[in-house]
Amino acid sequence: MGERMHDIRLSVNGVPHAATVPARRLLSDCLRHDLGLTGTHVGCEHGVCGACTVLVDGRPARSCLMLAVGAEGHELTTVEGLADPGGPLHPVQQAFRECHGLQCGFCTPGFLTLIAAYLEEHPDPTEAEAREAVAGNLCRCTGYTNIVAAVLRAAELRRAGPAAVPEPAVPAEERP
Repeated sequence: MGERMHDIRLSVNGVPHAATVPARRLLSDCLRHDLGLTGTHVGCEHGVCGACTVLVDGRPARSCLMLAVGAEGHELTTVEGLADPGGPLHPVQQAFRECHGLQCGFCTPGFLTLIAAYLEEHPDPTEAEAREAVAGNLCRCTGYTNIVAAVLRAAELRRAGPAAVPEPAVPAEERP
Protein backbone atom coordinates (compact mmCIF):
# COMPACT_ATOMS: atom_id res chain seq x y z
CA MET A 1 0.00 0.00 0.00
CA GLY A 2 1.37 3.41 -0.95
CA GLU A 3 1.93 6.41 1.23
CA ARG A 4 -1.15 8.51 1.99
CA MET A 5 -1.34 11.70 -0.05
CA HIS A 6 -2.59 15.08 1.18
CA ASP A 7 -4.14 17.90 -0.81
CA ILE A 8 -2.65 21.19 0.35
CA ARG A 9 -3.10 24.82 -0.60
CA LEU A 10 -0.13 27.12 -0.27
CA SER A 11 0.20 30.85 -0.76
CA VAL A 12 3.64 31.42 -2.24
CA ASN A 13 4.79 34.89 -3.27
CA GLY A 14 1.18 36.06 -3.08
CA VAL A 15 -0.03 33.37 -5.50
CA PRO A 16 -2.30 30.50 -4.40
CA HIS A 17 -1.05 27.02 -5.27
CA ALA A 18 -2.51 23.57 -4.81
CA ALA A 19 -0.48 20.37 -4.56
CA THR A 20 -0.98 16.76 -3.59
CA VAL A 21 1.92 15.58 -1.48
CA PRO A 22 2.87 12.76 0.85
CA ALA A 23 2.77 13.70 4.55
CA ARG A 24 6.57 13.66 4.78
CA ARG A 25 7.26 15.90 1.74
CA LEU A 26 9.63 18.66 2.76
CA LEU A 27 8.61 22.21 1.97
CA SER A 28 11.85 22.66 -0.03
CA ASP A 29 10.95 19.67 -2.21
CA CYS A 30 7.37 20.85 -2.63
CA LEU A 31 8.52 24.31 -3.73
CA ARG A 32 11.09 22.95 -6.17
CA HIS A 33 9.46 19.81 -7.54
CA ASP A 34 5.72 20.28 -7.10
CA LEU A 35 5.45 24.03 -7.69
CA GLY A 36 8.47 24.54 -10.00
CA LEU A 37 9.97 27.32 -7.85
CA THR A 38 13.59 26.27 -8.18
CA GLY A 39 15.11 29.42 -6.68
CA THR A 40 15.07 27.76 -3.28
CA HIS A 41 18.24 25.67 -3.15
CA VAL A 42 18.84 22.60 -1.02
CA GLY A 43 22.37 22.19 0.28
CA CYS A 44 22.86 20.18 3.43
CA GLU A 45 19.29 18.88 3.93
CA HIS A 46 19.84 19.23 7.70
CA GLY A 47 19.01 22.91 8.28
CA VAL A 48 22.64 23.88 8.75
CA CYS A 49 23.64 25.76 5.58
CA GLY A 50 20.70 28.12 5.04
CA ALA A 51 20.56 27.73 1.25
CA CYS A 52 16.90 26.68 1.53
CA THR A 53 15.82 29.69 3.60
CA VAL A 54 12.39 31.05 2.70
CA LEU A 55 10.12 33.44 4.56
CA VAL A 56 7.15 32.01 6.43
CA ASP A 57 4.83 34.81 7.44
CA GLY A 58 7.76 37.18 6.91
CA ARG A 59 10.20 35.27 9.12
CA PRO A 60 13.16 33.21 7.84
CA ALA A 61 12.71 29.44 7.99
CA ARG A 62 14.75 26.51 6.70
CA SER A 63 12.43 24.89 4.18
CA CYS A 64 14.37 21.61 4.39
CA LEU A 65 13.22 21.28 8.01
CA MET A 66 9.55 22.09 7.45
CA LEU A 67 6.93 19.76 6.05
CA ALA A 68 4.85 21.06 3.16
CA VAL A 69 1.62 20.16 4.97
CA GLY A 70 2.77 22.38 7.85
CA ALA A 71 3.04 25.38 5.54
CA GLU A 72 -0.65 25.39 4.72
CA GLY A 73 -2.29 28.55 6.03
CA HIS A 74 0.96 30.52 6.04
CA GLU A 75 2.23 33.12 3.59
CA LEU A 76 5.46 31.91 1.99
CA THR A 77 7.99 34.09 0.19
CA THR A 78 10.78 32.58 -1.86
CA VAL A 79 13.60 34.39 -3.61
CA GLU A 80 11.36 34.57 -6.70
CA GLY A 81 8.91 36.71 -4.71
CA LEU A 82 11.31 39.37 -3.45
CA ALA A 83 10.81 41.58 -6.52
CA ASP A 84 8.03 41.89 -9.04
CA PRO A 85 8.84 40.29 -12.41
CA GLY A 86 10.04 42.99 -14.79
CA GLY A 87 10.17 45.57 -11.99
CA PRO A 88 13.16 46.90 -10.12
CA LEU A 89 15.31 44.53 -8.13
CA HIS A 90 14.63 44.20 -4.42
CA PRO A 91 17.14 46.39 -2.51
CA VAL A 92 18.91 43.25 -1.25
CA GLN A 93 19.23 41.88 -4.79
CA GLN A 94 20.54 45.24 -6.02
CA ALA A 95 23.02 45.42 -3.15
CA PHE A 96 24.31 41.90 -3.86
CA ARG A 97 24.79 42.93 -7.48
CA GLU A 98 26.56 46.19 -6.62
CA CYS A 99 28.76 44.71 -3.89
CA HIS A 100 29.57 41.44 -5.68
CA GLY A 101 27.97 39.54 -2.81
CA LEU A 102 27.90 36.25 -4.67
CA GLN A 103 30.26 34.03 -6.55
CA CYS A 104 28.84 30.63 -7.44
CA GLY A 105 25.36 31.75 -6.39
CA PHE A 106 24.25 28.52 -4.74
CA CYS A 107 23.80 30.07 -1.30
CA THR A 108 22.50 33.39 -2.62
CA PRO A 109 18.72 32.76 -2.48
CA GLY A 110 18.96 31.84 1.20
CA PHE A 111 21.02 34.93 1.96
CA LEU A 112 18.65 37.20 0.02
CA THR A 113 15.53 36.01 1.85
CA LEU A 114 17.29 36.05 5.23
CA ILE A 115 18.63 39.57 4.75
CA ALA A 116 15.32 40.90 3.40
CA ALA A 117 13.59 39.76 6.61
CA TYR A 118 16.45 40.95 8.81
CA LEU A 119 16.33 44.47 7.39
CA GLU A 120 12.59 44.68 8.06
CA GLU A 121 13.34 44.54 11.79
CA HIS A 122 16.84 46.09 11.75
CA PRO A 123 16.82 48.85 9.11
CA ASP A 124 20.15 50.42 10.12
CA PRO A 125 22.58 47.66 11.16
CA THR A 126 26.19 48.18 12.07
CA GLU A 127 28.84 46.09 10.32
CA ALA A 128 29.08 43.81 13.36
CA GLU A 129 25.29 43.36 13.44
CA ALA A 130 25.23 42.61 9.71
CA ARG A 131 27.98 40.01 10.15
CA GLU A 132 26.09 38.38 13.00
CA ALA A 133 22.83 38.40 11.00
CA VAL A 134 24.33 36.35 8.15
CA ALA A 135 26.47 34.07 10.33
CA GLY A 136 23.88 31.28 10.27
CA ASN A 137 24.04 30.87 6.50
CA LEU A 138 27.04 29.21 4.93
CA CYS A 139 28.96 30.35 1.85
CA ARG A 140 31.98 28.43 0.64
CA CYS A 141 33.12 31.07 -1.87
CA THR A 142 33.07 34.65 -0.65
CA GLY A 143 34.52 34.91 2.83
CA TYR A 144 31.44 37.03 3.77
CA THR A 145 33.14 40.42 3.30
CA ASN A 146 31.06 41.29 0.23
CA ILE A 147 27.93 39.75 1.73
CA VAL A 148 28.25 41.97 4.81
CA ALA A 149 28.88 44.97 2.54
CA ALA A 150 25.71 44.02 0.64
CA VAL A 151 23.68 43.98 3.87
CA LEU A 152 24.87 47.51 4.67
CA ARG A 153 24.24 48.68 1.09
CA ALA A 154 20.76 47.13 1.07
CA ALA A 155 19.97 49.02 4.27
CA GLU A 156 21.07 52.26 2.54
CA LEU A 157 18.95 51.47 -0.52
CA ARG A 158 15.91 50.73 1.63
CA ARG A 159 16.28 54.00 3.53
CA ALA A 160 16.65 55.92 0.26
CA GLY A 161 13.42 54.43 -1.12
CA PRO A 162 12.42 52.88 -4.44
CA ALA A 163 14.01 55.60 -6.57
CA ALA A 164 17.43 54.47 -5.32
CA VAL A 165 17.07 51.03 -6.92
CA PRO A 166 17.48 51.32 -10.70
CA GLU A 167 15.44 49.30 -13.15
CA PRO A 168 17.06 45.94 -13.85
CA ALA A 169 19.43 45.64 -16.77
CA VAL A 170 18.98 41.88 -16.73
CA PRO A 171 15.83 39.87 -17.41
CA ALA A 172 13.93 38.67 -14.32
CA GLU A 173 14.76 35.03 -15.01
CA GLU A 174 18.48 35.80 -14.76
CA ARG A 175 18.31 37.67 -11.44
CA PRO A 176 20.11 36.39 -8.36
